[in-house]
Amino acid sequence: MNRIAVAGLVCLLVSADAFAATPEVASAAHASATPAKPSLEQIMADPDWIGPPVEDEYWSVDGRNIYYELKRKGSSIRDLYRVAARGGTPAKLSDAELANADGSAVFDRARDRAAFLRHGDVFVRDVASGTTRQVTRDDQDKSGLQISADGNLVSWNQGDGWRVWNASTGVISPAATLKTEDNPDDDKPDQMERLQLSLFSTLREIKADKDAVREHDDKLDAENPARAAAPFYLGSKVHVAMTALSPNARWMLVVTRPASYQRGKHPAVVHYVNDSGYPETEPARTYVGHNNPASQSLLLLDLQTHKQYPLSVDELPGIHDDPLHGLRAKRIAQLEKEGHDDEAAALKAPRTRAVSINFVAVGEAGYPAIVWNPDGSRLALELVANDHKDRWIATVDFADHKLVTQNRLTDPAWINWSFNGLGWLPDNRTLWFESEASGYAQLFVKPLDGEARALTGTGFEVSTPVVSPDGKWFYVRSNKQAPYAYDVYRVPVAGGALRQVTHFEGVDDFQLSPDGSRLAVLHSSAYVPPQLAVVNADGSGARELTDTRTPEYKAIHWVEPQFVKVPSSHGHLGIWAKFYQPAGLGDTHDTSHAHPAVLFVHGAGYLQDVSKNWSYYFREQMFNNLLTQEGYVVLDMDYRGSAGYGRDWRDAIYRHMGHPELEDLLDGKAWLVKNHHVDPKRVGIYGGSYGGFMTEMALLRAPGEFAAGAAQRAVSDWTSYNDGYTSDILNTPQLDPEAYKVSSPIEYAKNLADPLLMNHGLIDNNVMPGDTIRLYQRFIELHKKNFWISLYPMDRHAFEHADDWYDEYRRIHDLFTRYVKDKR
Repeated sequence: MNRIAVAGLVCLLVSADAFAATPEVASAAHASATPAKPSLEQIMADPDWIGPPVEDEYWSVDGRNIYYELKRKGSSIRDLYRVAARGGTPAKLSDAELANADGSAVFDRARDRAAFLRHGDVFVRDVASGTTRQVTRDDQDKSGLQISADGNLVSWNQGDGWRVWNASTGVISPAATLKTEDNPDDDKPDQMERLQLSLFSTLREIKADKDAVREHDDKLDAENPARAAAPFYLGSKVHVAMTALSPNARWMLVVTRPASYQRGKHPAVVHYVNDSGYPETEPARTYVGHNNPASQSLLLLDLQTHKQYPLSVDELPGIHDDPLHGLRAKRIAQLEKEGHDDEAAALKAPRTRAVSINFVAVGEAGYPAIVWNPDGSRLALELVANDHKDRWIATVDFADHKLVTQNRLTDPAWINWSFNGLGWLPDNRTLWFESEASGYAQLFVKPLDGEARALTGTGFEVSTPVVSPDGKWFYVRSNKQAPYAYDVYRVPVAGGALRQVTHFEGVDDFQLSPDGSRLAVLHSSAYVPPQLAVVNADGSGARELTDTRTPEYKAIHWVEPQFVKVPSSHGHLGIWAKFYQPAGLGDTHDTSHAHPAVLFVHGAGYLQDVSKNWSYYFREQMFNNLLTQEGYVVLDMDYRGSAGYGRDWRDAIYRHMGHPELEDLLDGKAWLVKNHHVDPKRVGIYGGSYGGFMTEMALLRAPGEFAAGAAQRAVSDWTSYNDGYTSDILNTPQLDPEAYKVSSPIEYAKNLADPLLMNHGLIDNNVMPGDTIRLYQRFIELHKKNFWISLYPMDRHAFEHADDWYDEYRRIHDLFTRYVKDKR
């Protein structure tokens, strides 16, 4: 994975920026009634007690119903539910009813025929009559389901390649057979073979007969469409990374990497508690810089003429440049001076930069940025440089078999993992794409022979564009109203005003109905997990369809976060934050009752926690409530590096992670002290993953500023994290060791002066437990005091077991009680 270790993205890091000069309260005040006090054990229990969030919503083929999934209580099983779009009581489908449920459908151009997957099999439906035909019955996983514009072909990817169902014949056949070996027909007899043929007539007769049989078979294959097509021989030096078939089954794009590529040495995690009773090792991902991602190559297959054409990247603008030339030259000179000539030689820039197919992030998953237009006559794709500084959108010239650049996006820091959406308008000749070129994520349209035109403005983000079936509208998710408030907006494809459709201020996802008249919307709020609503496409007629919360959870009164803008001492902007204060917070001018405070630091690096949506950190938010009940003031900041605030906010941490973010956290502390009567000597800090990293950086780079800190599953040394995330922000440790040195907490271990609790899952294969263990050992050797480690043998990066959650936060709570709240 070169671009988007999407699970790694959401599992790790974060940061924030700086906004205005004065505090600005922008949201609801805390609840007037004193909240009930849930226990720590209840907060950290299995979230079944809250009620399941609505997941994976989609429309029925006829647009009358909406399907969705809910987690079953006490199980990881997801049950399928159905609710009428007009409203009514949702119903869980029985096992018998599941056999007749719709799947998420794709439609032909006239929307007369639909195809969908149900329980791993392909079904095709005549929309008018409702007649449904089962196309497959097997246990093969399938993906990429698509239908040709005329509705005659349905294709999907499974197992060893693409399959195509022909509605006219009812036959399923492989789209192409790919062999990563040399073509046997290209073998030429060597000297010894030629000698044998010259000596023995029987050998010559056998060879002649074999050649005749092969020519006969080739002729039959060419003239008889009912026969299986001949295989494509790609050569023995490549490995197929991915493929993409055109909807009309005429063309296939094959993405390869060198077969000789080795991913490098893998660290391992150890399962001490398991069924066998013996410790068992499990390989994890490689470290950054230890065998960089392989460059990918493109091959276009003409399935009709059975010819293949390499697609060169040599004409991409900037492909032969070195955006790291200055840094590279300095590092090579240093290595040569130190006598490390082999390492210096390994850093020399190649003539052509390595590239890979980009990925479009969708939640915690993603898909390759390879898109065919609806009729299969055009192909567009996104390539990203493996040095992370350039993204190219290119189309394929089928006549000359070459790439044609449509757009280039350059970022001196790194190309974002998000906002890489790409597609075609229904006219089959106009591209749409997302870009941060202006500094914020915008939506563009571009005719192939014309200039790109922005449909949305700057100063806010737009994402997940969806084109209406009639091709007249784009629907997007955006925070135009405020950085923390997300809704669905729409803009005419021809250009015009971006207008708000929904007014939930916490939209998580949406799906346009098959006829484009309505939206199924997942939305949430601070204490309401994602729920399903339906809204007319013009924004009218909003109707709630679900409420999955339990009575037990709904009975609790929670402290609503206030949305505030903390002044920054390092710029003209400010830092958006969620502020939690105890009920009846005293007069800020009364200095006799100063409050303790805690800063919560969110993880994932590029993540936004300061929003009105349900938080990924819902347990931590409930824990923050508990802290307010005990008299703490709590602040949760979107420090520089966080999502939602544009490119410059994200890029601010390039080559010095943990520095701008710490400045913002210290500004947050100062704001609390000045405006909310917080005792500067009684401020704690905690967080997980990137939040744990920032907790360690805060204690080690600003000793004395925080009374105590708790770091969960923290990166302490960036040289041991993965490539797909780390090399974007810090380059590689071989090229840019200084960036790693200034960004890694372990380099500041000698500064530890405040109590630090470190918690880590022993089978964490994202941030390796070795990060915490190595820092712990460093503290031992430095003869430090007041540091502790707690290891959890059965949990990974994202804890799953309620006992571990409780034990972890019991320790954090005890730490804050002793060293923050009760500190005198």
